[in-house]
Amino acid sequence: MKTASSSSSSSHGFPATASLCTPYLLLVPLGLLAVVLVVPSLGSSHVRSDGLGVLCHAGPSAADGYLVTPGGDAASAAAAAAETKAVVRPELRLLVGVLTTPKRYERRNIVRLAYALQPASPGVAQVDVRFVFCRVADPVDAQLVALEAARHGDILVLNCTENMNDGKTHEYLSSVPRMFASSPYDYVMKTDDDTYLRVAALVDELRHKPRDDVYLGYGFAVGDDPMQFMHGMGYVVSWDVATWVSINEDILRYNDTHGPEDLLVGKWLNIGRRGKNRYSLRPRMYDLNWDMDNFRPDTVLVHMLKDNRRWAAAFRYFNVTAGLQPSNLYHFP
Repeated sequence: MKTASSSSSSSHGFPATASLCTPYLLLVPLGLLAVVLVVPSLGSSHVRSDGLGVLCHAGPSAADGYLVTPGGDAASAAAAAAETKAVVRPELRLLVGVLTTPKRYERRNIVRLAYALQPASPGVAQVDVRFVFCRVADPVDAQLVALEAARHGDILVLNCTENMNDGKTHEYLSSVPRMFASSPYDYVMKTDDDTYLRVAALVDELRHKPRDDVYLGYGFAVGDDPMQFMHGMGYVVSWDVATWVSINEDILRYNDTHGPEDLLVGKWLNIGRRGKNRYSLRPRMYDLNWDMDNFRPDTVLVHMLKDNRRWAAAFRYFNVTAGLQPSNLYHFP
C-alpha cells in the first residue's frame, strides 16, 4: 500500500518541491496506521487455543504463572519444552496424569474446564495435563477419543487392558519416563477424574520441595508409620522415583501390580526404600463429604466428585466463574 501511494503521488507532475515533501507527509499517517494495525496482530499471534483456555501460552515470560503446554506426543512435548526454555526456564515441570476411561466423555469435558479456568500460579511452572487410558478397544470409543486427541492434544494411551486396580497405575508410572525421556519432568502426578486439583496451590507446595526422592499426597498408615502410603485421590512422585518404577523388574516378576493401586505404589517404594522425602498435604487434600459442606479455602485437592451436582458445588465454592463477563446473551441465577 505504501508503494502504490508513493508512485501515484509522484506521477501527477507536481512541482519539484511538492514531489520531495508531499509524499513523505502522506506516509506519516499511513505509517501510524500500520503501527496500530500490525503490531497488535504480531503480539496476538503468539497465543494459541488448544482447549486449555487461559492456561495456555506460546510465549512464556517471567510474569506468567504456570504454563500448560499443548498436548501431543513426546516429541511435541520436547519441542514445546525447548521453546519454553529458550525464553525462561520454569522453576519446575509437572506432568498430571488423570486416569479415566474412554466412555467418560462428559466427565473429561468438565475436568478440562476445571483446569482451563484456573488462575495462574504466582511462580513459574510448566504443568502438562494428560488424560490416561489403556488401549481403546471399542471402535466407536476409538473414533471419539481420537477426536479429543486431535482437538485437545491431551490424550495418553498405554499398552494395557483398561482397568483400575490391575496394573494401570504401574503402566502409567513406568511408561512416562520412556515416553518423555528426551524432556523429563521434575514431578509426575497420578490423579483421577473425580478429583478437582487446584494447580496453583500444588505448585506452591512443590516449589520449595526437593526435586528427587519425593512422594507427596494424602498420607495414611496401615501400620505404625503415619506416611507409609499416599491415597489414590492424587499423589506426586519425583522423576527419579518414576524412573525407578519403570526399571524395577521385581515388581513385574512377583506380579505385584494387582490390587489397590495406592497401597501397591506405597509398598513398592517402602520395599525399595524410595520416596524418602515424604510429605502429607492433609487436611488440604480430602474427600468431599455426603452433605458437600466440608470445602476448605486452602484446598489443594478435593476428591469424590462423582456426579455433576458435586462438581457444580465445587465450582460454586471456589467461584470458578468469577471472570464471566456480563452479557445480554445469557443469564445465570
